[in-house]
Amino acid sequence: MPVHLITDNCTGCKLCLRACPYRAIDIVSGKAQFNDNCTQCGACASACKFDAIVLEIAYTPNVDVGQYRGVWVVAEHLHGQLRRGSYELLGEGRRLADKLDVEVAAVLLGDQTADLAQQLFTYGADKVYLGQDPVLAHYRTGPYSNVLAGMINRYKPEIVLISATPQGRDLAPRVAARLSAGLTADCTGLDIDEQERLLVQTRPAFGGNLMATIVCRHARPQMATVRPGVMKTLEPDRSRSGEMVEVPVHLDERGVLAKIVEVVQQETDGRVNLQDAEVIVSGGRGLGKPENFALIRELAEALGGAVGASRAAVDAGWIPAYHQVGQTGRTVQPKLYVACGISGAVQHLAGMSSSDCIIAINKDPTAPIFNIATYGIVGDLFEIVPALTKKLKEP
Repeated sequence: MPVHLITDNCTGCKLCLRACPYRAIDIVSGKAQFNDNCTQCGACASACKFDAIVLEIAYTPNVDVGQYRGVWVVAEHLHGQLRRGSYELLGEGRRLADKLDVEVAAVLLGDQTADLAQQLFTYGADKVYLGQDPVLAHYRTGPYSNVLAGMINRYKPEIVLISATPQGRDLAPRVAARLSAGLTADCTGLDIDEQERLLVQTRPAFGGNLMATIVCRHARPQMATVRPGVMKTLEPDRSRSGEMVEVPVHLDERGVLAKIVEVVQQETDGRVNLQDAEVIVSGGRGLGKPENFALIRELAEALGGAVGASRAAVDAGWIPAYHQVGQTGRTVQPKLYVACGISGAVQHLAGMSSSDCIIAINKDPTAPIFNIATYGIVGDLFEIVPALTKKLKEP
């Protein structure tokens, strides 16, 4: 067992009881004892100050992979709404699960978020594992990783997918290390080797100059974080339903190291979030100077969309970094992407090439952006963009 008790060191202080999310510890005759609820999540070991509980994390090359079945998607939510990446992961999870002939399940952690479960069924989930507690109302690494690790140990999925958001990039490696599992970060492609039942994970490497393909043959589960905006969301099916599994979770705020003092919403000049936008108008080096982004904003406003930018424009200090689209910025998948004065470096194309319709405006007819554009306009953006905006604003 990876978690074990050194009885002589135990003082009966009950710190482990506060930390355990599954009520898996009893104090008997002044000493801690594990009961049948233990999931080996390791929360107690992190809380113990007397080295009485030890979590041994070691690579185990002989994992019985046959015990693991199913595809899990960790759903992410904010302000009572599921994030777009969760829907995208469900679509991809559904495709992978069908290849493996297994179910796809969503994990929903939080407080009073059970009403979101139906949306998860609508977008492809067969089952929802629900973990609810007031301590989980806002994301914090410790309680979330303890609860998720325990669920995985108990139910043993073979694949776990997490969105590569700031939250997912924090959570996934913590859980993978706790489980001695393999993790591929920031994937842009997933597939199944059906002969060996392996998750084939593809991610950019060396600044996007090549794509690495990674498999995890021995450890389980196979874990991946997936870049938002890359995968396709399934068409919603309102008639779908599924099984709800309520996993009892009991957390004590006193056992959580990180305290939330204040939640501050980042101001993004009132524009739509790039990853949620259906229309994006982006500007690049061809704008010449920061003042010319006013043309981009006006066109975006006329289209009801968001403002994006290339890395060159951001590096020049013309526009804040949260507008950046590309390999080192946001990966987006809008219905319409308008690229103005963007030549089309490979890093930028990696972040927007999955857009449904791409309109490129550039005076250089050999610009790489035209190779992926649905419609290309060769000409001066300072003439074309104002003309488009004026036409859109006509009654």
